[in-house]
Amino acid sequence: MYDQEVVLAAEEEAQTTGTPIAIVMKKAERCAKEIVPSFSPLAYFGIGMRFARFVSRLIYRVRVGYLNDEALSAIDPNASVVFVMNHRSNMDYLLVTYLASTRTTLSYAVGEWARIWGLQSLIRAMGAYFIRRSSNNELYRKVLARYVAMATREGVPQAFFPEGGLSTDGKLREPKFGLLSYMLSGYSQTNGRDVVFVPVGINYDRVMEDRILTKKLEKDHTGRDYSISIKKSLSHTGALIWRRLQGKLYKNGHACVSFGNPISLNEWMKTNKISLDKSTPKQKSKVIEKLGGNLMTQVGNVIPIMPVALVASVFSKAKSKPLSELDLKSRVFKLVSDFEKRGFHVHIPREDQDYAVGTGLRMLTLRHIITEEKMGCSAQILKRP
Repeated sequence: MYDQEVVLAAEEEAQTTGTPIAIVMKKAERCAKEIVPSFSPLAYFGIGMRFARFVSRLIYRVRVGYLNDEALSAIDPNASVVFVMNHRSNMDYLLVTYLASTRTTLSYAVGEWARIWGLQSLIRAMGAYFIRRSSNNELYRKVLARYVAMATREGVPQAFFPEGGLSTDGKLREPKFGLLSYMLSGYSQTNGRDVVFVPVGINYDRVMEDRILTKKLEKDHTGRDYSISIKKSLSHTGALIWRRLQGKLYKNGHACVSFGNPISLNEWMKTNKISLDKSTPKQKSKVIEKLGGNLMTQVGNVIPIMPVALVASVFSKAKSKPLSELDLKSRVFKLVSDFEKRGFHVHIPREDQDYAVGTGLRMLTLRHIITEEKMGCSAQILKRP
């Protein structure tokens, strides 16, 4: 709150608006109390980690995809580690917290959606900090920028989603590098702590929010609008319980997280012959944009390809043409081979491609996206309704 840059921003606002400096500093204090977390090891490891593990494993079959353990172990213990992730679902927070908890705690930037009584206290105790993404107030943004810069300078492990919001189709959204610029604002190549970025790719066979994220497309194609109501939620919960009692309840498929090779900021600067210490604000902006683009490329390269996506891709290319099970498998196997030759990670459950096709097909038939028809004694034809 009494950081020199925050005080200067407060003085500038006081002069611009004519508000007494004492009142503006009270405003800065409210901003600081809203942003800064109150980390509790008990809340993180005793409640948060266990809750994340329980929910993640209840809903998904959780798997780790690509992981260069040797490279991760070689990260300088004194470096500030930042996980850079794509954003598919609100489950991302729980999933990565659960998988990274054996190595480190993670401090997330959380949007205003989580500012609910009771929940926000738990989130803050777990080390997360709240941000108002739509705020244009210069004093607020300065307080936020200084907190992120100080946390990075002091080596607090952080995680952030450059896309800001959830992807509606699985593709990477246009990134925003505001938080990245805050992280680098206190960085010095000569006498500062190194910053190491770890690209993280997250993917699911089915995201929990899929109907919400695609409701506009659903209305355009079917004329039916999808909305959430208490009645619909209770009905869905009742159906899940009934399927559980019948032994027919399947999880939402697999959730897979891949950890890319770490990128040292010091090494990246040397390789690209860049110096932030002597850069002008305009040059710094270009450096941040270049670094951010490189990080997003690395994130995209480690996003695992899931069984449901493989099967859906084959049917999408086949359009309305029916496929036999043998034809489907041969096309999926060829797709897997093509992706692996290009260096992408394909998640094959149990290292069994037949099982992967069966898993993907089951998820799509359960949701009535693909239908099965018996032909003769044993032949099976699969097609889109």
